[in-house]
Amino acid sequence: MSILVNKDSRIVVQGLTGKEGMFHAEQMIAYGSKVVAGVTPGKAGQSVLGVPVFHTVADAKAATGADVSLIFVPAAFAADAACEASAAGVELVVVISEHIPVMDMIRAKAFLNARGTLMVGPNCPGVITPGQCKVGIMPGYIHTPGGVGVVSRSGTLTYEVVHQITQAGLGQSTCIGIGGDPIIGLNFVQLLELFREDPGTQAVCLIGEIGGDAEEKAAAVVAAGYPKPVFGFVAGLTAPPGKRMGHAGAIISGAKGRAQDKLAAMEAAGITVIRALGEFGATVASKLR
Repeated sequence: MSILVNKDSRIVVQGLTGKEGMFHAEQMIAYGSKVVAGVTPGKAGQSVLGVPVFHTVADAKAATGADVSLIFVPAAFAADAACEASAAGVELVVVISEHIPVMDMIRAKAFLNARGTLMVGPNCPGVITPGQCKVGIMPGYIHTPGGVGVVSRSGTLTYEVVHQITQAGLGQSTCIGIGGDPIIGLNFVQLLELFREDPGTQAVCLIGEIGGDAEEKAAAVVAAGYPKPVFGFVAGLTAPPGKRMGHAGAIISGAKGRAQDKLAAMEAAGITVIRALGEFGATVASKLR
């Protein structure tokens, strides 16, 4: 089983004719994902990698039945691209684009929420259900099918944790990079609930970082009674006070958002906290076995 994407997902790539969109679409196709359409205004009728290009997402959906949109659109237009996909009836929008203005994303998120469209990102690596479907830029070869769900605010740390889990002889059910911006789509709490209902997920890994209160909210869900083992890591424990670093969403306000407070909340909730990143895979494997 899986959440968000599977072998039947039909993907439209917004920005397919661009260099980045073309490169990653090729990798997705090689992985076995069903990339059924591309969208670039003014380039309808072309074909890229054997994939037809349409002028709008509505045209692409009508012709191919696409239900997932992957966005490689420049930052100035990416929020509008997400809204276009939602208006066309696409069920899941994955926004890879970074540096999108916060006000743009506030408006876009409200638009998508009003229509019941799920969003992952922006500024994220995407979603992968190993062995079935890859929607994004993550390296497919480090993933293997299994029962560990992974959710991370950091793309790079997603890859590191997934690689360790694979090396430890375990696999992943679905891996999601939720992005590190102040305004994002699906968050830790929402994904914990989706993993709760997924019979193919036996445990969940949460990869957090300094700033905000997403990890504390996730800890509250686990503390209230979560039926599956949860593992947690928070990046930024050694971040020097007063320094601006990390993602745009990694903002510490007074005593709020500090790594030590997040780790304390996780431990109090019964989450298995891993303080040394290099020990993640071995810790998960030892606990689950």
